[in-house]
Amino acid sequence: MDRGFIEDQTFEKIKFSEKSFPIGNYENCVFSNCDFFNTDISNFNFTECEFKSCNLSSAKFEKTAFRDIIFVDCKMLGLRFENCNEFLFEVNFRNCNLNFSSFYRRKLKKTKFISCSLQEVDFTESDLSESLFENCDLLSSVFENTVLEKVDFRTSYNYNIDPQANRIRKAKFSIKGVAGLLNQFDIEIE
Repeated sequence: MDRGFIEDQTFEKIKFSEKSFPIGNYENCVFSNCDFFNTDISNFNFTECEFKSCNLSSAKFEKTAFRDIIFVDCKMLGLRFENCNEFLFEVNFRNCNLNFSSFYRRKLKKTKFISCSLQEVDFTESDLSESLFENCDLLSSVFENTVLEKVDFRTSYNYNIDPQANRIRKAKFSIKGVAGLLNQFDIEIE
């Protein structure tokens, strides 16, 4: 299969859900206000790219490579990041809606989630060591057998994390967020 190499290009206001999107290697590209809704971008390689104000909801990521990628102001509902290529996987998110997405068993060390909605996101068995959750809504997100060592949750809220079912050594929480660590004990905190 012939894979194109696309470098240093900007793609603006393209509806990839309606227009064909050639499988290839995209390096140092910017995707701005593009619509990838329900688009199959399996087997694509993205390196050092930025997605700004894009809709990637329900996109398919089978073996897609995301290497040093930043998502800003993106709508990303129901994505299955566990299907992505694991090799050099690195993503960061700012002001994104990732509700109902899954990072099952994904290595996410030092990942930054800044001002994101992460409601009902599955982080089961993922490694989030040294990651930052800054001002994120984690309502009903799942943390089970998750590595949360040195993760900063101090400004995030609505999380429910069982310290007995996760590795949370040296993780940071605010005093008002400590209740999210005690929910499984069925106690009242006033």
